[in-house]
Amino acid sequence: MTTMPDGPLAEEPEARPSSPEEAVLREAESVLEDVAPEAEASMDVLDSPRRLLLVHAHPDDETIGNGATMARYAASGTHVTLVTCTLGEEGEVLVPELTALAADQEDGLGQHRVGELATAMEALGVTDHRFLGGPGRFRDSGMMGLPTNDRPDCFWQADVDEAARLLVEVVREVRPQVLVTYDENGGYGHPDHIQAHRVAMRALEMAADPQVRDGEPWQVEKVYWNAIPDSWLREGMRRLREAGDETTFEGMDPEGELPMATPDELVTTAVDATDFVDAKLAAMRAHATQIAVDGPFFALSNNLGNAVWGVEHYRLVRGEVAGDRDQNGRETDLFGGLD
Repeated sequence: MTTMPDGPLAEEPEARPSSPEEAVLREAESVLEDVAPEAEASMDVLDSPRRLLLVHAHPDDETIGNGATMARYAASGTHVTLVTCTLGEEGEVLVPELTALAADQEDGLGQHRVGELATAMEALGVTDHRFLGGPGRFRDSGMMGLPTNDRPDCFWQADVDEAARLLVEVVREVRPQVLVTYDENGGYGHPDHIQAHRVAMRALEMAADPQVRDGEPWQVEKVYWNAIPDSWLREGMRRLREAGDETTFEGMDPEGELPMATPDELVTTAVDATDFVDAKLAAMRAHATQIAVDGPFFALSNNLGNAVWGVEHYRLVRGEVAGDRDQNGRETDLFGGLD
């Protein structure tokens, strides 16, 4: 120890983050620093006995729906691969100083969101993230019914088999046992979500077909669609309304029709990753142009607790429900029955 006449030298204060991105990564670091060494080691993807592939439409979809799941499996040594189908060029811009990036102005939001996604994936500990066909191959289609749906370069207009062939390349390279994507309605009817579902499900067929050239055929054993249990969503909305929150799910009645909800009896799986909520919230903050840190997503967390972000639900559509079950009889591991 170096000393001076007045005693030991005081430790220098930790430097402040130089950017919002650095702050996000620091926040997540405490969650991820205790991961298993094998999860941090550089390895060929096929060296990992567990391999998970997720197919999403835009940057931020993966974090909102599966962020805690991704962080949990990445930390345990599972090779997690994310394929994002568009850059999200048509999204809103919630950061006032970045509004010029919007599609109707400079149209630079997509490239900006590439960086947001990279930061979010670092927060979750996911190192393998790709854009379908490369960044910018397919453009964000915008919400259903808008003129942007008709652009020839948008994902909604893509030939499903052509796009699926691009995903087949990833499936045959990564050889995942488990794939996660949306249901046939894309969760809430967004054209890019619906198209991501179609492309993912078609790619599964093509990847297993020996008549499809390039690469060895691969059969994915378990396929899941993201799900929000009907009862879970209604109860959460009721508690929010009781707490005076009228903005989250604005215009929706917890006693009425909820098109984004999945009937409870169809929800087969609940992944409890509450230990990774901080990583998920850090990744959400990384998607700053899309998610306001003081907006409804974070209000939802504050009002309902970590479980609202840390327990993520799925509907198994290929494979068998197996392994441990929770109090609702749902399996708790996407890889249940495969080990």
